[in-house]
Amino acid sequence: MKIYTKTGDAGQTSLVGGQRVSKCCQRLESYGTVDELNSHIGVLMSELSDQQDVDMLLDVQRTLFVLGGYLATDTTEREVRPGNVITPEMVAVLEAEIDRLQALLPPLRLFILPGGTHAAAEAHVCRTVCRRAEREMLRLAEEAEVDATALAYVNRLSDYLFVLARKANMDAGVEDIIWKRQK
Repeated sequence: MKIYTKTGDAGQTSLVGGQRVSKCCQRLESYGTVDELNSHIGVLMSELSDQQDVDMLLDVQRTLFVLGGYLATDTTEREVRPGNVITPEMVAVLEAEIDRLQALLPPLRLFILPGGTHAAAEAHVCRTVCRRAEREMLRLAEEAEVDATALAYVNRLSDYLFVLARKANMDAGVEDIIWKRQK
């Protein structure tokens, strides 16, 4: 199988189902940002020492791949494949993991700045890319149907990545960087 097809040289690509669209369209912005997030999560995984966290992120990567397939499908032209659906159970898994990690962490009383360990800093990068993916999906929702559960998943994922950043610092014995008002 060739990696290059030359069919996108003029600025168009195909969605699931074969429809040709501009590489600048909102649907591509949405699933392209999800793909970018997935790549950053791969970097984050390489920085973590807790295998349970790595395993959770591998599940997240798999779910983001499902989400990308969903977003790459124009549902007015083609039915979404059964495996490309974000379920309420996927959201519940994230919520349970957020609760588990928060129980390990000291209470958050002040705003924190991104940073600390490299793993925590990368988790914050993932969080911000995740927030952008959510905004891109919301922009897409202004012109096409976007499943509410998929939006909830991405919203919850950014919360998970925030908590994971704090845990990465805690695991390394590094304190979160507390925001203080400049004088």
